[in-house]
Amino acid sequence: MARIPVTVLTGFLGAGKTTLLNRVLRGAGARRWAVIVNEFGELGIDGDLVVGADEEVYELNNGCVCCKLRGDLLRIATSLVRRPERLDGILIETSGLADPAPVVQTFALDDLLRQHTRLDSIVCVADARHLASQLRDYPEAAGQVAQADLVLLNKADLADAAALAEAEAALRALNPDAETRPTVRGDFPIDLLLERHAFDNSRLRLPPLRLGAAAGRPGAYVRVGQGSHSAGVGSVSLAFERPLERSRFMPWLQRLVVERGADLLRAKGIVAFEAEARRFVFQAVHMTVDSGFERPWAGDEARESRLVFIGRGLDADELRAELELCLAEPCEAESAMSPELAP
Repeated sequence: MARIPVTVLTGFLGAGKTTLLNRVLRGAGARRWAVIVNEFGELGIDGDLVVGADEEVYELNNGCVCCKLRGDLLRIATSLVRRPERLDGILIETSGLADPAPVVQTFALDDLLRQHTRLDSIVCVADARHLASQLRDYPEAAGQVAQADLVLLNKADLADAAALAEAEAALRALNPDAETRPTVRGDFPIDLLLERHAFDNSRLRLPPLRLGAAAGRPGAYVRVGQGSHSAGVGSVSLAFERPLERSRFMPWLQRLVVERGADLLRAKGIVAFEAEARRFVFQAVHMTVDSGFERPWAGDEARESRLVFIGRGLDADELRAELELCLAEPCEAESAMSPELAP
């Protein structure tokens, strides 16, 4: 029996991994894929944003599969290959701070997984506007790019010519053998993304490289150790059972990204607004926010707002206090839904 191909989807915080993953699943047709989603924050959000494979999505929260959650990854992967029905592939979306090497090692060193799976490709999604600075400031971003066989330079439409050229030059310097493609919102042909047979174990033999001033000269690289994350980077996960009031929350979100954008590496959330039947989803990277209403809340689904913030110098108590000021008043929360959205 042919071994199950495993694709590792990596990339720094906010690059667009989940958007790409959704495109893959929408175009999967009759193919059956299991999806493992890893999040750095305590609350799982990305799993709820993955569409098209609800019964096949497995979440690993509150840590990275490269260190804290490797045992959980092994457990889930082992259960997948032991199932009687055949899978066409396994997709693993790592957290934005994860090193892909230990993920690969999990499949390469376990006897059962080695017999039933094969590493097909490491795909890195990179943010065209912020990649050059991320490679200078965060060893995690450099390690992800250095180990990929395909790098999708995403959000290319938001980067000017100079930023795009700088990002492409940094990619060539760090990983000249990788295939590089510019993309917009993860739009990339599925047939060129899956079944690549491109995995090369030699990419994982060296620790990640860090680009930056620490080398003492521009364009130089410094080797850094694996298994740790950038100093000062942490996550805050918050949940609220009472709906939020839209007219308070939206200005607060805008102020957050404007005033703290430099240190806000990633923010995301699924929000329940009072008098609104649909889920509001937002995702922010630095000073950019992408948001909108999605599907209605299911009848048996808890209308709970879940928000995750990842960055430097985050104060959980301060964020919670600010968001509590955005909560709807009890009388408002009990009001009827908008007539046009009511069942």
